[in-house]
Amino acid sequence: MSKQQKNAISPSRNEDYPEWYQQVIKASDMAERSPVRGCMVIKPWGYTLWENIMARMDAMFKASGVKNAYFPLFIPVSFLEKEAEHVEGFAKECAVVTHHRLEQGEGGKLIPGGRLTEPLVVRPTSETIIGDSFSKWVSSYRDLPLLINQWANVVRWEMRTRIFLRTSEFLWQEGHTAHATDTEAIERTAMMLDVYTRMVEDYLAIPVIKGRKTAAERFPGAVDTLCIEAMMQDCKALQAGTSHFLGQNFAKASNIRFQTENETEAFAWTTSWGTSTRMIGGMIMAHGDDDGVIMPPRVAPAQVVLLPIFRSPDDRQPVMDYVERLAATLRDVTYADRKVVVEVDDRDIGGARGWDWIKKGIPLRVEIGPRDIAQDSVFVGRRDQSQRNKAAMPRKTFVEQLPAILDEIQANLFQRALQFRDENTRAVDDQKDFYAWFTPRNAEKPEIHGGFAMSHWCGEGACEAKIKEDLNVTIRCIPLDAPTEAGRCICCGKPSNRRVVFAKAY
Repeated sequence: MSKQQKNAISPSRNEDYPEWYQQVIKASDMAERSPVRGCMVIKPWGYTLWENIMARMDAMFKASGVKNAYFPLFIPVSFLEKEAEHVEGFAKECAVVTHHRLEQGEGGKLIPGGRLTEPLVVRPTSETIIGDSFSKWVSSYRDLPLLINQWANVVRWEMRTRIFLRTSEFLWQEGHTAHATDTEAIERTAMMLDVYTRMVEDYLAIPVIKGRKTAAERFPGAVDTLCIEAMMQDCKALQAGTSHFLGQNFAKASNIRFQTENETEAFAWTTSWGTSTRMIGGMIMAHGDDDGVIMPPRVAPAQVVLLPIFRSPDDRQPVMDYVERLAATLRDVTYADRKVVVEVDDRDIGGARGWDWIKKGIPLRVEIGPRDIAQDSVFVGRRDQSQRNKAAMPRKTFVEQLPAILDEIQANLFQRALQFRDENTRAVDDQKDFYAWFTPRNAEKPEIHGGFAMSHWCGEGACEAKIKEDLNVTIRCIPLDAPTEAGRCICCGKPSNRRVVFAKAY
Protein backbone atom coordinates (compact mmCIF):
# COMPACT_ATOMS: atom_id res chain seq x y z
CA MET A 1 0.00 0.00 0.00
CA SER A 2 1.33 3.43 -0.91
CA LYS A 3 2.10 5.93 1.85
CA GLN A 4 -0.42 8.37 0.36
CA GLN A 5 -3.30 5.90 0.70
CA LYS A 6 -4.99 6.21 4.07
CA ASN A 7 -6.85 2.90 3.98
CA ALA A 8 -6.49 -0.36 2.11
CA ILE A 9 -10.06 -0.28 0.77
CA SER A 10 -11.38 2.42 -1.51
CA PRO A 11 -14.03 3.76 -1.35
CA SER A 12 -14.48 3.85 2.41
CA ARG A 13 -17.69 2.78 4.16
CA ASN A 14 -18.76 6.39 4.55
CA GLU A 15 -18.04 7.25 0.93
CA ASP A 16 -19.92 4.39 -0.75
CA TYR A 17 -21.01 1.51 1.46
CA PRO A 18 -22.28 -0.85 -1.29
CA GLU A 19 -19.10 -0.44 -3.33
CA TRP A 20 -16.96 -0.74 -0.18
CA TYR A 21 -18.57 -4.13 0.41
CA GLN A 22 -17.73 -5.34 -3.10
CA GLN A 23 -14.15 -4.11 -2.83
CA VAL A 24 -13.66 -5.78 0.56
CA ILE A 25 -14.64 -9.14 -0.90
CA LYS A 26 -12.31 -8.63 -3.84
CA ALA A 27 -9.39 -7.51 -1.64
CA SER A 28 -9.86 -10.41 0.78
CA ASP A 29 -9.80 -12.95 -2.07
CA MET A 30 -12.92 -14.61 -0.66
CA ALA A 31 -15.09 -14.78 -3.77
CA GLU A 32 -15.64 -13.40 -7.25
CA ARG A 33 -18.41 -13.12 -9.80
CA SER A 34 -19.05 -16.08 -12.08
CA PRO A 35 -19.57 -15.95 -15.86
CA VAL A 36 -23.08 -17.23 -15.05
CA ARG A 37 -25.35 -14.30 -14.32
CA GLY A 38 -25.93 -13.72 -10.62
CA CYS A 39 -23.69 -16.57 -9.44
CA MET A 40 -20.43 -16.53 -7.51
CA VAL A 41 -17.18 -18.46 -7.27
CA ILE A 42 -16.26 -18.96 -3.62
CA LYS A 43 -12.47 -19.04 -3.40
CA PRO A 44 -10.49 -21.09 -0.84
CA TRP A 45 -10.26 -18.36 1.84
CA GLY A 46 -14.02 -17.78 1.69
CA TYR A 47 -14.91 -21.45 1.37
CA THR A 48 -12.79 -22.43 4.38
CA LEU A 49 -14.76 -19.86 6.36
CA TRP A 50 -18.00 -21.50 5.16
CA GLU A 51 -16.62 -24.96 6.05
CA ASN A 52 -15.93 -23.72 9.59
CA ILE A 53 -19.46 -22.32 9.87
CA MET A 54 -20.87 -25.60 8.55
CA ALA A 55 -18.83 -27.67 11.00
CA ARG A 56 -19.98 -25.63 13.99
CA MET A 57 -23.65 -25.71 12.99
CA ASP A 58 -23.57 -29.35 11.93
CA ALA A 59 -22.33 -30.32 15.39
CA MET A 60 -25.15 -28.34 16.99
CA PHE A 61 -27.74 -29.94 14.72
CA LYS A 62 -26.52 -33.45 15.50
CA ALA A 63 -26.44 -32.68 19.23
CA SER A 64 -30.19 -31.96 18.96
CA GLY A 65 -30.86 -35.32 17.29
CA VAL A 66 -30.85 -34.20 13.65
CA LYS A 67 -29.31 -36.44 10.96
CA ASN A 68 -28.03 -35.40 7.53
CA ALA A 69 -29.46 -36.63 4.24
CA TYR A 70 -29.59 -35.46 0.64
CA PHE A 71 -32.52 -34.90 -1.72
CA PRO A 72 -32.79 -34.19 -5.47
CA LEU A 73 -31.86 -30.86 -7.02
CA PHE A 74 -34.83 -31.14 -9.41
CA ILE A 75 -38.42 -30.89 -8.23
CA PRO A 76 -41.43 -31.74 -10.44
CA VAL A 77 -43.65 -28.71 -10.99
CA SER A 78 -46.64 -30.77 -9.82
CA PHE A 79 -45.04 -31.05 -6.36
CA LEU A 80 -45.00 -27.28 -5.93
CA GLU A 81 -48.58 -27.01 -7.16
CA LYS A 82 -49.80 -29.10 -4.21
CA GLU A 83 -49.27 -26.21 -1.80
CA ALA A 84 -50.82 -23.10 -3.37
CA GLU A 85 -49.39 -20.46 -1.02
CA HIS A 86 -45.93 -22.01 -1.26
CA VAL A 87 -45.82 -22.00 -5.07
CA GLU A 88 -47.17 -18.45 -5.20
CA GLY A 89 -44.37 -17.29 -2.89
CA PHE A 90 -41.59 -18.81 -5.00
CA ALA A 91 -43.01 -18.81 -8.56
CA LYS A 92 -41.23 -15.65 -9.72
CA GLU A 93 -37.84 -16.92 -8.49
CA CYS A 94 -37.97 -20.41 -10.00
CA ALA A 95 -35.53 -21.65 -12.63
CA VAL A 96 -37.30 -24.28 -14.75
CA VAL A 97 -35.84 -27.16 -16.79
CA THR A 98 -38.01 -28.02 -19.82
CA HIS A 99 -35.62 -30.08 -22.02
CA HIS A 100 -33.25 -32.98 -21.37
CA ARG A 101 -30.68 -32.71 -24.14
CA LEU A 102 -29.03 -30.42 -26.72
CA GLU A 103 -29.26 -30.92 -30.48
CA GLN A 104 -27.36 -29.34 -33.34
CA GLY A 105 -29.34 -26.82 -35.35
CA GLU A 106 -28.41 -24.81 -38.42
CA GLY A 107 -24.74 -23.93 -38.62
CA GLY A 108 -23.94 -26.33 -35.79
CA LYS A 109 -25.62 -24.13 -33.19
CA LEU A 110 -26.80 -26.07 -30.15
CA ILE A 111 -30.51 -25.88 -29.44
CA PRO A 112 -32.71 -27.56 -26.78
CA GLY A 113 -34.18 -30.90 -27.74
CA GLY A 114 -36.12 -33.64 -26.00
CA ARG A 115 -38.86 -31.74 -24.18
CA LEU A 116 -39.67 -33.14 -20.76
CA THR A 117 -43.10 -34.57 -20.12
CA GLU A 118 -43.22 -32.53 -16.92
CA PRO A 119 -41.03 -29.46 -16.30
CA LEU A 120 -38.62 -29.62 -13.37
CA VAL A 121 -37.92 -26.73 -11.02
CA VAL A 122 -34.30 -26.30 -9.88
CA ARG A 123 -34.50 -26.47 -6.07
CA PRO A 124 -35.49 -23.08 -4.56
CA THR A 125 -36.26 -24.88 -1.26
CA SER A 126 -37.13 -28.51 -0.57
CA GLU A 127 -40.31 -28.74 1.51
CA THR A 128 -42.25 -30.50 -1.25
CA ILE A 129 -39.60 -32.98 -2.44
CA ILE A 130 -38.64 -33.87 1.13
CA GLY A 131 -42.32 -34.11 2.04
CA ASP A 132 -42.69 -36.77 -0.65
CA SER A 133 -39.94 -38.84 0.99
CA PHE A 134 -41.38 -38.27 4.47
CA SER A 135 -44.74 -39.62 3.27
CA LYS A 136 -42.98 -42.92 2.46
CA TRP A 137 -40.86 -43.01 5.62
CA VAL A 138 -43.63 -42.28 8.11
CA SER A 139 -46.47 -44.71 8.80
CA SER A 140 -46.65 -44.90 12.59
CA TYR A 141 -46.16 -42.64 15.59
CA ARG A 142 -43.11 -44.82 16.29
CA ASP A 143 -41.45 -43.31 13.19
CA LEU A 144 -41.68 -39.85 14.72
CA PRO A 145 -40.10 -37.44 15.29
CA LEU A 146 -38.24 -37.47 11.99
CA LEU A 147 -35.35 -34.97 12.15
CA ILE A 148 -33.47 -34.37 8.89
CA ASN A 149 -31.06 -31.74 7.55
CA GLN A 150 -29.36 -31.36 4.20
CA TRP A 151 -26.40 -29.24 3.14
CA ALA A 152 -27.03 -28.19 -0.44
CA ASN A 153 -27.23 -25.43 -3.01
CA VAL A 154 -30.43 -23.71 -4.09
CA VAL A 155 -31.40 -21.51 -7.02
CA ARG A 156 -33.60 -18.43 -6.77
CA TRP A 157 -33.60 -16.26 -9.86
CA GLU A 158 -32.76 -12.93 -8.28
CA MET A 159 -33.00 -9.73 -10.34
CA ARG A 160 -30.46 -7.77 -8.28
CA THR A 161 -27.56 -9.79 -6.95
CA ARG A 162 -24.73 -9.16 -4.51
CA ILE A 163 -22.05 -11.68 -3.59
CA PHE A 164 -22.92 -13.69 -0.46
CA LEU A 165 -25.99 -11.57 0.28
CA ARG A 166 -28.26 -12.34 -2.65
CA THR A 167 -27.16 -14.55 -5.54
CA SER A 168 -29.07 -16.70 -8.02
CA GLU A 169 -27.34 -19.79 -6.62
CA PHE A 170 -26.15 -20.03 -3.04
CA LEU A 171 -25.13 -22.60 -0.45
CA TRP A 172 -27.20 -23.35 2.61
CA GLN A 173 -28.56 -25.93 4.96
CA GLU A 174 -32.23 -26.70 5.26
CA GLY A 175 -33.67 -28.70 8.11
CA HIS A 176 -37.00 -30.52 7.90
CA THR A 177 -38.77 -32.31 10.73
CA ALA A 178 -42.04 -34.18 11.21
CA HIS A 179 -43.75 -34.66 14.58
CA ALA A 180 -46.73 -36.40 16.12
CA THR A 181 -48.01 -33.27 17.87
CA ASP A 182 -48.14 -29.56 17.24
CA THR A 183 -46.47 -28.95 20.61
CA GLU A 184 -43.38 -30.94 19.60
CA ALA A 185 -43.16 -29.14 16.25
CA ILE A 186 -43.50 -25.71 17.85
CA GLU A 187 -40.80 -26.59 20.39
CA ARG A 188 -38.48 -27.75 17.58
CA THR A 189 -39.10 -24.49 15.68
CA ALA A 190 -37.96 -22.49 18.71
CA MET A 191 -35.06 -24.87 19.42
CA MET A 192 -33.55 -24.42 15.97
CA LEU A 193 -33.86 -20.64 16.22
CA ASP A 194 -31.82 -20.90 19.42
CA VAL A 195 -29.17 -22.88 17.50
CA TYR A 196 -28.94 -20.10 14.90
CA THR A 197 -28.75 -17.48 17.63
CA ARG A 198 -25.86 -19.32 19.28
CA MET A 199 -24.07 -19.70 15.95
CA VAL A 200 -24.37 -16.06 14.94
CA GLU A 201 -23.69 -14.53 18.35
CA ASP A 202 -21.10 -16.93 19.79
CA TYR A 203 -19.16 -17.69 16.63
CA LEU A 204 -19.79 -14.87 14.14
CA ALA A 205 -19.84 -12.32 17.00
CA ILE A 206 -22.99 -10.61 15.66
CA PRO A 207 -25.74 -9.66 18.14
CA VAL A 208 -29.24 -10.54 16.95
CA ILE A 209 -32.86 -9.87 17.84
CA LYS A 210 -35.00 -13.01 18.04
CA GLY A 211 -38.49 -12.46 16.79
CA ARG A 212 -41.59 -13.54 14.91
CA LYS A 213 -42.39 -12.52 11.35
CA THR A 214 -45.67 -10.82 10.49
CA ALA A 215 -48.10 -12.61 8.19
CA ALA A 216 -46.83 -10.54 5.25
CA GLU A 217 -43.20 -11.52 5.90
CA ARG A 218 -43.87 -15.13 6.84
CA PHE A 219 -42.43 -18.05 4.83
CA PRO A 220 -44.92 -19.01 2.08
CA GLY A 221 -47.16 -21.78 3.40
CA ALA A 222 -45.98 -21.55 7.02
CA VAL A 223 -48.22 -21.07 10.06
CA ASP A 224 -45.48 -19.21 11.92
CA THR A 225 -41.96 -17.99 11.11
CA LEU A 226 -39.34 -17.15 13.71
CA CYS A 227 -36.18 -15.27 12.75
CA ILE A 228 -33.02 -13.58 13.94
CA GLU A 229 -32.30 -10.05 12.70
CA ALA A 230 -28.91 -8.32 12.82
CA MET A 231 -27.85 -4.74 12.14
CA MET A 232 -25.17 -4.05 9.56
CA GLN A 233 -22.86 -1.00 9.60
CA ASP A 234 -25.09 0.86 7.14
CA CYS A 235 -27.89 0.44 9.71
CA LYS A 236 -29.86 -1.99 7.54
CA ALA A 237 -31.19 -5.26 8.88
CA LEU A 238 -29.99 -8.65 7.74
CA GLN A 239 -32.14 -11.72 8.31
CA ALA A 240 -29.53 -14.21 9.51
CA GLY A 241 -31.68 -17.31 9.97
CA THR A 242 -35.32 -18.47 9.97
CA SER A 243 -37.24 -21.33 11.53
CA HIS A 244 -40.76 -22.17 10.35
CA PHE A 245 -43.66 -23.96 12.01
CA LEU A 246 -45.52 -25.38 9.02
CA GLY A 247 -48.48 -26.79 10.92
CA GLN A 248 -50.07 -29.57 8.87
CA ASN A 249 -50.13 -27.60 5.61
CA PHE A 250 -47.24 -29.38 3.92
CA ALA A 251 -48.11 -32.72 5.53
CA LYS A 252 -51.54 -32.57 3.91
CA ALA A 253 -50.05 -31.50 0.57
CA SER A 254 -47.49 -34.34 0.68
CA ASN A 255 -49.76 -36.87 2.43
CA ILE A 256 -47.51 -37.37 5.46
CA ARG A 257 -49.86 -39.44 7.60
CA PHE A 258 -49.29 -41.79 10.51
CA GLN A 259 -51.17 -44.14 12.78
CA THR A 260 -51.46 -42.70 16.28
CA GLU A 261 -51.13 -44.55 19.58
CA ASN A 262 -54.94 -44.68 19.63
CA GLU A 263 -54.89 -46.39 16.21
CA THR A 264 -56.44 -43.41 14.47
CA GLU A 265 -54.88 -41.73 11.44
CA ALA A 266 -53.44 -38.20 11.58
CA PHE A 267 -51.36 -35.84 9.53
CA ALA A 268 -47.89 -35.02 10.86
CA TRP A 269 -46.90 -31.59 12.12
CA THR A 270 -43.82 -30.31 10.29
CA THR A 271 -41.11 -27.67 10.52
CA SER A 272 -38.38 -26.33 8.28
CA TRP A 273 -35.45 -24.07 9.08
CA GLY A 274 -32.47 -22.71 7.19
CA THR A 275 -29.57 -20.34 6.89
CA SER A 276 -26.99 -19.78 4.18
CA THR A 277 -23.78 -18.22 2.92
CA ARG A 278 -25.62 -14.94 3.54
CA MET A 279 -24.10 -15.20 7.03
CA ILE A 280 -20.70 -14.54 5.47
CA GLY A 281 -22.00 -11.30 3.98
CA GLY A 282 -23.39 -10.39 7.38
CA MET A 283 -20.04 -11.08 9.06
CA ILE A 284 -18.27 -8.82 6.55
CA MET A 285 -20.74 -5.97 6.98
CA ALA A 286 -20.98 -6.24 10.76
CA HIS A 287 -17.23 -6.21 11.46
CA GLY A 288 -15.31 -5.03 8.39
CA ASP A 289 -13.46 -1.71 8.35
CA ASP A 290 -11.82 0.46 5.72
CA ASP A 291 -8.85 -1.92 5.62
CA GLY A 292 -10.93 -5.01 4.80
CA VAL A 293 -12.54 -8.00 6.47
CA ILE A 294 -12.20 -8.71 10.18
CA MET A 295 -12.61 -12.41 10.93
CA PRO A 296 -13.98 -13.56 14.29
CA PRO A 297 -11.33 -16.00 15.56
CA ARG A 298 -13.79 -18.85 16.22
CA VAL A 299 -14.67 -19.18 12.52
CA ALA A 300 -11.63 -17.64 10.82
CA PRO A 301 -9.95 -19.85 8.17
CA ALA A 302 -6.75 -19.34 10.18
CA GLN A 303 -6.12 -17.62 13.50
CA VAL A 304 -2.45 -16.66 13.07
CA VAL A 305 -0.12 -15.80 10.21
CA LEU A 306 3.64 -15.85 10.81
CA LEU A 307 5.59 -13.32 8.74
CA PRO A 308 9.34 -14.02 8.72
CA ILE A 309 11.52 -10.93 8.21
CA PHE A 310 14.84 -11.29 6.37
CA ARG A 311 17.36 -8.45 6.58
CA SER A 312 19.86 -10.33 4.41
CA PRO A 313 20.00 -13.62 2.48
CA ASP A 314 21.90 -15.18 5.36
CA ASP A 315 18.91 -14.55 7.66
CA ARG A 316 16.52 -16.81 5.77
CA GLN A 317 17.50 -20.22 7.14
CA PRO A 318 17.78 -19.34 10.85
CA VAL A 319 14.60 -17.24 10.74
CA MET A 320 12.66 -19.95 8.91
CA ASP A 321 13.88 -22.59 11.36
CA TYR A 322 12.59 -20.48 14.25
CA VAL A 323 9.30 -19.75 12.44
CA GLU A 324 8.63 -23.39 11.62
CA ARG A 325 9.30 -24.45 15.23
CA LEU A 326 6.91 -21.75 16.45
CA ALA A 327 4.28 -22.77 13.89
CA ALA A 328 4.45 -26.37 15.10
CA THR A 329 4.04 -25.23 18.71
CA LEU A 330 1.08 -22.98 17.90
CA ARG A 331 -0.65 -25.70 15.88
CA ASP A 332 -0.71 -27.80 19.01
CA VAL A 333 -2.64 -25.12 20.92
CA THR A 334 -6.37 -25.74 21.39
CA TYR A 335 -8.75 -22.84 20.91
CA ALA A 336 -12.56 -23.07 20.97
CA ASP A 337 -12.36 -26.90 20.97
CA ARG A 338 -10.14 -27.01 17.87
CA LYS A 339 -6.46 -26.79 17.06
CA VAL A 340 -5.20 -23.34 16.09
CA VAL A 341 -4.68 -22.93 12.33
CA VAL A 342 -1.41 -21.18 11.42
CA GLU A 343 -0.32 -19.77 8.08
CA VAL A 344 3.35 -19.11 7.25
CA ASP A 345 3.94 -16.46 4.58
CA ASP A 346 7.55 -16.10 3.46
CA ARG A 347 6.83 -14.37 0.14
CA ASP A 348 9.36 -11.71 -0.83
CA ILE A 349 6.91 -8.85 -1.51
CA GLY A 350 7.82 -6.40 1.26
CA GLY A 351 5.11 -4.54 3.19
CA ALA A 352 2.37 -5.73 0.83
CA ARG A 353 2.53 -9.11 2.53
CA GLY A 354 1.24 -7.78 5.85
CA TRP A 355 -1.49 -5.76 4.16
CA ASP A 356 -2.67 -8.84 2.26
CA TRP A 357 -3.41 -10.50 5.60
CA ILE A 358 -4.97 -7.38 7.05
CA LYS A 359 -7.39 -7.27 4.11
CA LYS A 360 -8.11 -10.99 4.58
CA GLY A 361 -9.00 -10.27 8.19
CA ILE A 362 -6.80 -12.84 9.92
CA PRO A 363 -7.02 -12.22 13.69
CA LEU A 364 -3.27 -12.16 14.48
CA ARG A 365 -0.21 -11.22 12.43
CA VAL A 366 3.15 -12.17 13.92
CA GLU A 367 6.38 -10.72 12.53
CA ILE A 368 9.65 -12.49 13.33
CA GLY A 369 13.09 -11.20 12.38
CA PRO A 370 16.67 -11.75 13.56
CA ARG A 371 16.35 -9.21 16.40
CA ASP A 372 13.16 -10.90 17.65
CA ILE A 373 14.87 -14.29 17.57
CA ALA A 374 17.82 -12.92 19.54
CA GLN A 375 15.36 -11.89 22.28
CA ASP A 376 13.17 -15.00 21.83
CA SER A 377 10.22 -12.71 21.17
CA VAL A 378 7.59 -12.02 18.51
CA PHE A 379 6.03 -8.82 17.14
CA VAL A 380 2.22 -9.09 17.23
CA GLY A 381 -0.51 -7.16 15.41
CA ARG A 382 -4.20 -7.69 16.21
CA ARG A 383 -6.88 -7.25 13.53
CA ASP A 384 -9.36 -5.79 16.01
CA GLN A 385 -6.96 -2.93 16.73
CA SER A 386 -5.24 -0.26 14.65
CA GLN A 387 -2.97 -1.80 12.02
CA ARG A 388 -0.15 0.35 13.32
CA ASN A 389 -0.66 -0.81 16.91
CA LYS A 390 1.80 -3.72 17.14
CA ALA A 391 3.74 -4.89 20.18
CA ALA A 392 6.60 -7.21 21.07
CA MET A 393 5.88 -10.21 23.30
CA PRO A 394 8.11 -12.97 24.66
CA ARG A 395 7.53 -16.06 22.53
CA LYS A 396 6.58 -18.19 25.55
CA THR A 397 4.07 -15.60 26.77
CA PHE A 398 2.49 -15.36 23.33
CA VAL A 399 2.04 -19.13 23.11
CA GLU A 400 0.57 -19.35 26.61
CA GLN A 401 -1.78 -16.39 26.13
CA LEU A 402 -2.87 -17.19 22.57
CA PRO A 403 -6.32 -18.62 23.45
CA ALA A 404 -7.02 -15.69 25.78
CA ILE A 405 -5.96 -13.17 23.12
CA LEU A 406 -8.22 -14.79 20.55
CA ASP A 407 -11.13 -14.83 23.01
CA GLU A 408 -10.55 -11.15 23.70
CA ILE A 409 -10.68 -10.36 19.98
CA GLN A 410 -13.89 -12.40 19.65
CA ALA A 411 -15.49 -10.56 22.58
CA ASN A 412 -14.35 -7.16 21.31
CA LEU A 413 -15.99 -7.75 17.93
CA PHE A 414 -19.30 -8.72 19.55
CA GLN A 415 -19.29 -5.76 21.94
CA ARG A 416 -18.39 -3.35 19.16
CA ALA A 417 -21.27 -4.60 17.01
CA LEU A 418 -23.66 -4.54 19.98
CA GLN A 419 -22.71 -0.97 20.83
CA PHE A 420 -23.23 0.09 17.22
CA ARG A 421 -26.68 -1.52 17.16
CA ASP A 422 -27.66 0.09 20.46
CA GLU A 423 -26.51 3.50 19.27
CA ASN A 424 -28.61 3.18 16.13
CA THR A 425 -31.79 1.77 17.67
CA ARG A 426 -34.43 4.15 18.93
CA ALA A 427 -37.95 3.99 20.32
CA VAL A 428 -39.98 6.21 17.98
CA ASP A 429 -43.59 7.15 18.77
CA ASP A 430 -44.19 10.22 16.60
CA GLN A 431 -45.00 9.56 12.94
CA LYS A 432 -43.09 12.61 11.74
CA ASP A 433 -40.00 11.48 13.64
CA PHE A 434 -40.47 7.95 12.27
CA TYR A 435 -40.46 9.14 8.67
CA ALA A 436 -37.47 11.40 9.38
CA TRP A 437 -35.59 8.46 10.95
CA PHE A 438 -35.78 6.53 7.68
CA THR A 439 -35.32 9.45 5.30
CA PRO A 440 -31.84 9.43 3.67
CA ARG A 441 -29.53 11.90 5.33
CA ASN A 442 -27.83 12.57 2.02
CA ALA A 443 -29.63 12.39 -1.36
CA GLU A 444 -26.45 11.02 -2.95
CA LYS A 445 -26.25 8.21 -0.36
CA PRO A 446 -29.78 6.82 0.01
CA GLU A 447 -28.51 3.86 2.02
CA ILE A 448 -27.59 6.10 4.99
CA HIS A 449 -30.53 6.49 7.40
CA GLY A 450 -31.42 6.10 11.06
CA GLY A 451 -31.30 2.38 11.84
CA PHE A 452 -33.82 0.30 13.80
CA ALA A 453 -37.02 1.96 14.97
CA MET A 454 -38.81 0.29 17.87
CA SER A 455 -42.35 1.48 17.23
CA HIS A 456 -45.91 0.44 17.86
CA TRP A 457 -47.98 -1.36 15.22
CA CYS A 458 -51.69 -2.10 15.39
CA GLY A 459 -51.36 -5.48 13.67
CA GLU A 460 -53.13 -4.41 10.45
CA GLY A 461 -51.52 -5.44 7.16
CA ALA A 462 -52.65 -2.18 5.56
CA CYS A 463 -50.45 -0.12 7.90
CA GLU A 464 -47.51 -2.45 7.33
CA ALA A 465 -47.97 -2.16 3.55
CA LYS A 466 -48.25 1.66 3.61
CA ILE A 467 -44.99 2.08 5.51
CA LYS A 468 -43.28 -0.31 3.11
CA GLU A 469 -44.60 1.63 0.12
CA ASP A 470 -43.71 5.03 1.57
CA LEU A 471 -40.26 4.27 2.97
CA ASN A 472 -39.19 0.80 1.76
CA VAL A 473 -39.20 -0.10 5.45
CA THR A 474 -40.55 -3.41 6.72
CA ILE A 475 -41.36 -4.94 10.07
CA ARG A 476 -38.32 -7.11 10.54
CA CYS A 477 -39.80 -8.98 13.47
CA ILE A 478 -41.98 -8.85 16.54
CA PRO A 479 -39.35 -9.43 19.27
CA LEU A 480 -40.00 -12.57 21.27
CA ASP A 481 -39.03 -10.76 24.46
CA ALA A 482 -41.05 -7.61 23.68
CA PRO A 483 -42.86 -6.52 26.87
CA THR A 484 -46.53 -5.61 26.86
CA GLU A 485 -46.68 -1.85 26.49
CA ALA A 486 -49.61 0.37 25.62
CA GLY A 487 -49.12 2.70 22.69
CA ARG A 488 -50.42 3.93 19.36
CA CYS A 489 -49.69 2.52 15.90
CA ILE A 490 -47.01 4.57 14.19
CA CYS A 491 -49.08 4.54 11.00
CA CYS A 492 -52.78 4.85 11.87
CA GLY A 493 -52.76 5.77 15.56
CA LYS A 494 -54.91 2.85 16.67
CA PRO A 495 -54.10 1.17 20.00
CA SER A 496 -51.12 -1.21 20.15
CA ASN A 497 -49.80 -3.35 23.00
CA ARG A 498 -46.15 -3.76 22.00
CA ARG A 499 -43.33 -2.44 19.86
CA VAL A 500 -41.95 -4.12 16.74
CA VAL A 501 -38.67 -3.68 14.84
CA PHE A 502 -38.97 -1.50 11.73
CA ALA A 503 -35.95 -1.30 9.42
CA LYS A 504 -34.72 -1.21 5.88
CA ALA A 505 -33.29 -4.59 4.98
CA TYR A 506 -31.17 -6.65 2.63
